[in-house]
Amino acid sequence: MRTVAIINQKGGCGKTTTSINLAACLARLGQKTLLVDMDPQGHCGTGLAVPEEQVERTIYDAMLDPADTRDGRVPKVSEVVWQIATDFDLAPSNIRLAAFEQVFAGRPGREDRLGNALASAKDQYKWCIIDCPPSVGLITFNALKACDEVIVPVETGYFSLHGLTKMMETLDMLRERTGKDIAVRVLPTLYDTRTKLAREVLSELRAKFKDHLMTSTVNFNTKLKEAASFGQPITEYDPGSKGYKDFANLARELMGGRPAEPEIAPDKMSRPQELVQRARALAQLANYQFGKNAVPTIPAAPSAGQIPAVQMPGVQTPPGQMPAVQMPAMATVAASAPAIPASAPLFGTGVQRIAAQAFASAPVSAAAAASVAPQPQQLLQPQQQQPVRTTEQKLADFYGVKQTDDGVVFSARFDQARQVLIAGDFNNWTPASTPMFRQPGAGWSMKLPLAPGRYRYRLVVDGKWQTDPHNQYVETNQFGEMNNVVEVE
Repeated sequence: MRTVAIINQKGGCGKTTTSINLAACLARLGQKTLLVDMDPQGHCGTGLAVPEEQVERTIYDAMLDPADTRDGRVPKVSEVVWQIATDFDLAPSNIRLAAFEQVFAGRPGREDRLGNALASAKDQYKWCIIDCPPSVGLITFNALKACDEVIVPVETGYFSLHGLTKMMETLDMLRERTGKDIAVRVLPTLYDTRTKLAREVLSELRAKFKDHLMTSTVNFNTKLKEAASFGQPITEYDPGSKGYKDFANLARELMGGRPAEPEIAPDKMSRPQELVQRARALAQLANYQFGKNAVPTIPAAPSAGQIPAVQMPGVQTPPGQMPAVQMPAMATVAASAPAIPASAPLFGTGVQRIAAQAFASAPVSAAAAASVAPQPQQLLQPQQQQPVRTTEQKLADFYGVKQTDDGVVFSARFDQARQVLIAGDFNNWTPASTPMFRQPGAGWSMKLPLAPGRYRYRLVVDGKWQTDPHNQYVETNQFGEMNNVVEVE
C-alpha cells in the first residue's frame, strides 16, 4: 500500500479538495483507495456527505490503547471505514481528534499511532491518502511517519509562495526526525491561467522548486466547489469538467505515467476513417488504464457493390459472368414453386434461396430461359393510403437527434431508466439543468432551441454517463470516452 500525506500548514490551499478528488480518481482508475481524515474538523466526511451524527467510530478510535476504551478492545481500521464508492473508502474523523496531542503527550511511541493502525489495512488497499490538518504538530508528525511520500498543495498566490519555503524547511526537519527518506512533491492548485499573477507564481515555482514540482496542475474550477457542496467527489458530480481532468492526470502521474495521446487524424481523412481512428485511440486509452481490450474489433463489412455470386441449378454460367435471370420470367414457374413466406429477406441469401427453390421445382435449360420473353406483371400490390400522422406521432417512432423548425429534438429509448439527463456544450455540461421527459410508448425526449453550430453531448442515465446509442456520430474526448456530436444548420 502506497501512502501519500497531503500536508501544508497554510489553510485555504486545497488540501481537503485534493485529498477527496485524488482518492476518488484513483478509485475510478481501478485502484482500491483508503482516504484517512486526520483533520479534527472532519471536512472529508462533510465533503462526501457522511452524516456526522451517524459516525460512531473514527480514525481516532483506531489509534487508542486498549486501556483507553470502555471494553478494552481497539477497533481495526476496517471497522471504522465508510464505503463511499467502488474501491473508495473513508476513515472519518471528528472533533475528538483534537484531543490527540493531550491524550498521548509523554507516551512512548506516540508518533507511530497512525502507522500502527494502518498496518492492519495494508493488504486491503493499494493507496492510502491522508488529509492532514493546517498545522505542524503530533497529528501531522504521525502522518509523516506513516507515509511514503508527501504532496504539498500550493495556491498560486503571493502568500502561498512565500510560505512554501518555510514549509519545505519544516518538512526537511521532520524528515530528519523520522529517519525516513520521504519524497516531497509540490502541487500547484487553484491556478487561474487568466491572471498574470498566477502565471508569474507558477513560473517562480518552476524556477525555485523544479526538483519537487509535479507536472500536473489543478486549475481553478467552480465545479470542484459545487461538488463539495453537494457531498460528491468530482468523479460523480461532473466527470466532464476540467477539474476532473486535472485530478485524473494527477492520479495517473502518481501511478507512473499518463495515457497515450490520441492520434490526430489527417485533414483529408473521410468521416468513417476518422471514426475508426478515434475508436483505435479509445482502445489505447482503455488498454493503458485497465490492461485489457475494452473495444472489440469490428470485422470489415463488404464494400458497396460487392454482391455474392448466385449459382442457379441447371444454368451454365461462363466464368466471370453472372447468370442472366429475369425475375418476371420466374412467374411462369411460380405455380409449381413452393410458397414464399412473407418474412423472407429480399436481398442477399434470401434471393439465392428463393431462386434456388424455384429452379429446383421447375428446372429449365439456359436456352429455354433465354427464349422466354419477360411477361410484364404487377409484382407488388399497391400500398393502401396511410392516414396522415401528426408530428408527435412521427417523433414517437424516432430515436436519436432530429432538427425541426423550432429546435433540435433529442430522443432515446431506455425502458428501465428512472431518469435520463443531457449534458453538453449547450448547457455547460450540467446534466441536472436539462432533464429528458418520458413520453408514453415513445421513450425519452427533449427539445432544445439550439443556434447553428457544432455541439458535443452525452446522456446521463440513472446517474451513469454514456453515449447516445441512437446517434452514430461520435468523437473521443480527453478522458478516453466517446462524446456524441450534433451539427445544427
